[in-house]
Amino acid sequence: MADKPRIAVSGSIATDHLMHFPGRFAEQLVAEQLHRVSLSFLADDLVVRRGGIGANIAFGLGVLGVEPVLVGAVGPDWADYDSWLQRHGVDTGGVLVSEVAQTARFVCTTDEDLCQIATFYAGAMAESRNIELKPIADRVGELGLVLIGPDDPDGMVRHAQECRQRGYPFAVDPSQQLARMDGAQVRAFVEGAKYLFSNDYEWELLLQKSGWTEADVLERVGMRITTLGEKGVEIVGRDGLALQIGAVPEHGKVDPTGVGDGFRAGFLTALDGGLSLERGAQLGALIAVLVLETVGTQEWSFDRTEALQRLREAFGPETADEIAPVLPA
Repeated sequence: MADKPRIAVSGSIATDHLMHFPGRFAEQLVAEQLHRVSLSFLADDLVVRRGGIGANIAFGLGVLGVEPVLVGAVGPDWADYDSWLQRHGVDTGGVLVSEVAQTARFVCTTDEDLCQIATFYAGAMAESRNIELKPIADRVGELGLVLIGPDDPDGMVRHAQECRQRGYPFAVDPSQQLARMDGAQVRAFVEGAKYLFSNDYEWELLLQKSGWTEADVLERVGMRITTLGEKGVEIVGRDGLALQIGAVPEHGKVDPTGVGDGFRAGFLTALDGGLSLERGAQLGALIAVLVLETVGTQEWSFDRTEALQRLREAFGPETADEIAPVLPA
């Protein structure tokens, strides 16, 4: 394992405060007053969980046996979280501990329709722009892929620039930081990426902000991987590749937070094991549904036998047989 190129995951590391509103946000909004919204929702449940997109993806990769390297910035309140991730196979040696700020916070309320209203406080995350990737690569050996997820926007652009300069293959996942990035930042971030991850809404926002067409984007990235919710995922490459893979049927929709992070972990695990893009999307779909069926982004558990059975039911026995070798016991 030590000689195998490593996957580094750069992105937010946060504590999630997840609440539930026993109603529908849509019923509380007055169309004529949207310019001056002033609302308070009485939640009936609160759970505090470990989260942050970078940490969620790294956790998923660790559970699946990949041993990723996490890159990000946290506060001095990080010790318990650090121990948790290390127990689940994550190398946290690339995490910077701030001397002045607390670990980031994500506060999210979900209603009966699974619509969400959330606020993210950056905290120590802003210091991720100070992290260099080369010392991390020197410590762990060759980096086979650097996934740059939502983090401090300047840090995201800087990591992408360093990857281009040093020749590290990288993937970009701007996610909710598209709202904070201007067109120039988006273009500087995406240029040269091997993979571009987003959901369907973020994909349209990226086109709008960048001023690029889909063809323009595909001239600059190897391929885009666009998740479509219950419709699965679409993979489109500059070489004419076009795949659409369905979702794994859920046993119940519990909490959508972190579902996309689970998909990315499954997808990259399959590719790290030498499997095809199609198999990657199928394993990603499975991990995504495991997250959907659980409250909390890192509370899902993996059972090999159950996983293979669900893959057989969703995609057929050949898929399960091909994915089996990359799954941990």
